[in-house]
Amino acid sequence: MKILHLDSNHPLLKEELATAGFTNHEALTASKKEVEKRIQEYDGIVIRSRFKIDREFLDAAQNLKFIARVGAGLESIDVEYATQKGIQLFSAPEGNRNAVGEHTLGMILSLFNKLNKADTEVRSGLWNREANRGIELNGKTIGIIGYGNMGKAFAKKLQGFDCTAICYDIKEGVGDKNATQVSLKTLQEMSDVVSLHTPWTPQTNKMIDADFISKFKKPFWFINTARGNSVVTADLVVALQKGQILGAGLDVLEYEKNSFESLFASDAIPKPLQKLLHMPNVIVSPHVAGWTIESKERLAQVLVEKIIQNFKPL
Repeated sequence: MKILHLDSNHPLLKEELATAGFTNHEALTASKKEVEKRIQEYDGIVIRSRFKIDREFLDAAQNLKFIARVGAGLESIDVEYATQKGIQLFSAPEGNRNAVGEHTLGMILSLFNKLNKADTEVRSGLWNREANRGIELNGKTIGIIGYGNMGKAFAKKLQGFDCTAICYDIKEGVGDKNATQVSLKTLQEMSDVVSLHTPWTPQTNKMIDADFISKFKKPFWFINTARGNSVVTADLVVALQKGQILGAGLDVLEYEKNSFESLFASDAIPKPLQKLLHMPNVIVSPHVAGWTIESKERLAQVLVEKIIQNFKPL
């Protein structure tokens, strides 16, 4: 079986596939149109998020048997159409869930202890101890929205902090010893911190808006290591200004390009983002929550195992 790799990944991915009997080819810089001209030659593709796998691409891929995405989500793929064509889809949320859990916890601790603000001030010659007095995670209620691989990994990290973890998910019966499943209404009433771990879907698109935020009983801290399009940035800014949200840790932004490889399609910075980036109670990172040295290898390993399990050559 011939596999076309459309992005660079950990070398073990190609090495172990080759050992298992697959033939690997690369098209790391070829455009979508260029790939479409030759995709009928291949049984499988491996991609991160370089371009969308849409109907046009899938129609050109006449012999395609699987698509493997090196990441957690499949939103860059027309899943319904691929499924209709009998193409199997693999992703690897097991590969970077631990990294996301650690990054989420790190953002909370950084916000609670004002580490970014304190660091900037000390480097500027200021020694403001009282203004940088922190708060503790101990005793807080952490609301986790989306309790799949990422949410569960984060909840596991909270063990030992003497805090209460609750979770909301559209699926029933997903709670476990690390987080009690509750209704969304209960989560909005109880949470001191809200951490988003949902995939992008039409239902989660722009989910965190002014109306959603207004339903919380008390001010809360907000963390998003999921998808930027799930949050209306302008509404988040207003909530931060009003004190409805006490601070935010954002690894993803509404304005990211679909490839996740850069922030904007143009040089213009939207006004809501300009305001957000000047807020001392906001920390941002460039979509790297699941982007560790260890997770790069683990993502590749998870996909190798799934591909070999389903399509190992005779």
